[in-house]
Order: sequence, then structure tokens, then C-alpha cells
Amino acid sequence: MRVALVMEWSTSAKNEIVYNTLKKVAASYGHTVDNYGQFNMEAPRMTYNQNAILIATILASGAADFVVTGCGTGEGACIAANAMPGVNCGLVIDPSDAYLFTQINNGNVVSLPYAKGYGWGGEVNLEYVFEKLFAQPGGGGYPESAAQSEKTNYGILQELKKVAHHDIRYILENADHDLVKMAFWGPDTMKFLRANAKDQDLIDFVEKVIAD
Repeated sequence: MRVALVMEWSTSAKNEIVYNTLKKVAASYGHTVDNYGQFNMEAPRMTYNQNAILIATILASGAADFVVTGCGTGEGACIAANAMPGVNCGLVIDPSDAYLFTQINNGNVVSLPYAKGYGWGGEVNLEYVFEKLFAQPGGGGYPESAAQSEKTNYGILQELKKVAHHDIRYILENADHDLVKMAFWGPDTMKFLRANAKDQDLIDFVEKVIAD
């Protein structure tokens, strides 16, 4: 599985430790991690709004199978991500959150708090969270007796999201142009998308939109 790390400017000071911890744990399960940044607090400053567009594009194009994101509390990044098509994001604070989210909700994005509650031992909690995140394939169900009901509800939610949300191409073309363009400004963003996307037509579309 390919995992994307997408962070915002306010938490960029922790990018290196989050990336290294995520990469270490993911590699132990045979997964690969791409670090989309943000790497520092210099302008332009990516917020969870631009990141939501980027995350939806990453997933829709197949450039990654799973995304780790977040912000100061994790709440804003979670809300923004869930506003996008094809994104099922959960707020994850501790290891049990990570495990239950993957097993019950079978989501494809997690949002973590990188300021609130992140104190002494914060990197230890990160490692444990990532371990539980990848411990088992998503959608296994918890408890076992509720697994079928959870899978049914997951399927219903995906159908609801198809009706509730515009297609990512519509968003890229009709959202504020500066907002969309900024979502892809990162130094490695287009490189990762072009190299790993299964839907190269979508990446062509992205390049056309941000070039206008």
C-alpha cells in the first residue's frame, strides 16, 4: 500500500518526526510513504482547505491508497477532508482510535492533532497510533458480531457520498482558482502524482487547471 503524508503549515515543524515515524512503521508492514509536506512555515502556507483538495486528488487518481493528515487539533483537517468526494476521514488521537477507525469505518484518511495534547512522549504515541493503523487490513469489523452490519453501513455511506459531493474534476475547475493552484504548489507534489497515479488523465486535468 502507498501512503501519503499531507501536513499544513502550522504543524510543519513536526513534519520530519511524523514522516520518519510513519515511514518506519509503514515499512514494517510493507507499505511505502510519500511526504507531500508542508515542510516549513514559509509562504505559501498550506492550510487544511488546500490540503483537502490535494488529498481528494491523491485518492481519486490512485497516487496513494491511504492518507495521513492533521492540524493543530485534527478537527479542521478532518472536517475539510470529509467535505471532498471519495474521502472517508477519521479523527485519530490514540491507538485505539486508529484501530477501531480502520476496522469499523474502513476509511482512507486519518487526521491527527499535532499541537493539542502533543507533549512529552508525543512521538511515542505517534508510533503506537501508526502501528494500530496498519495492524490489520481495513474493514475487518469490530466486534466480530457487528462486522456485517458495519460493512453494509460503509457501502451505504459511499453511495450517499456519490450523491452528496461533486466529482473532483468539477471541484478543481469551479473552486477558487488560487485555492486550487496552491493545493499543488509543493516541491514534490506533481512529481508524486505523475509517478504514482493510476488515473493519468486526472493528473493531465490538474496540470491544465493550474496552468490557466
